[in-house]
Amino acid sequence: MSNVTTVSLQQMKQQGEKIAVLTSYDASFTRLLEDAGVDVILVGDSLGMVIQGRESTLPVGVDEMVYHTACVARARRRALLVADMPFMSYSSADQALGTAGRLMKDGGAQMVKLEGGATQLETVRQLCANGIPVCAHLGLLPQSVHRLGGYRVQGRDQEAARIMLEDALALETAGAQMLVLECVPVALAGEISQALKIPVIGIGAGAGCDGQVLVLYDMLGITAGERPRFVRDFLPATCSVAGAIRAYVDAVKDGSFPAAAESFR
Repeated sequence: MSNVTTVSLQQMKQQGEKIAVLTSYDASFTRLLEDAGVDVILVGDSLGMVIQGRESTLPVGVDEMVYHTACVARARRRALLVADMPFMSYSSADQALGTAGRLMKDGGAQMVKLEGGATQLETVRQLCANGIPVCAHLGLLPQSVHRLGGYRVQGRDQEAARIMLEDALALETAGAQMLVLECVPVALAGEISQALKIPVIGIGAGAGCDGQVLVLYDMLGITAGERPRFVRDFLPATCSVAGAIRAYVDAVKDGSFPAAAESFR
């Protein structure tokens, strides 16, 4: 199978083929993701919580993201490799260029992901102008958890929904080549997915998105604490990590994940 690129992801959206995305933070899990046919691997700053045991993603630094991205890159064969830009590492376009440059040159990332809407448009334009593919992120923004007042569904009222749709369209115009929607009502996520030409990947955003992403440790049921509503544990039915990852990919591809109970209205 040929390597996944931003172009092939665009083609998948156009053809109605769902995109399967999972996080990974090391070489061993990356090999399992590749064997299962995952399309996109995200080295998420979620590593701060699931690897480092922190309460949020905020303490994760650029050096840590580069290290884990490089670990994943060594085992990556086909999937597109995306790396999160950590908190306060892209406060200006110039700083963002430096961070993205490290993630790509030293870490081996093929795309970087950043959180935020209208305030990030100039940064997205500058990154794209310098040949750096960008994945945007709207809805629940983990790096803004304190401003948002916790991990809550976003875009439920009419004004918030309008702003999110406008931000999504503006990010696409600025050059973003993919968008993640987190904890967004099903109807709004579907509307945004249909309005954009770029692939829209949901996490707690319903089955109307062009693809789905979960934190690997969540879908294996090994994350400590209460499991978010949008997470499904794929391990018990398969009895192996490799089988659980394959089951997740299959469920995303055939549209059976997420179900209504794993989505928000």
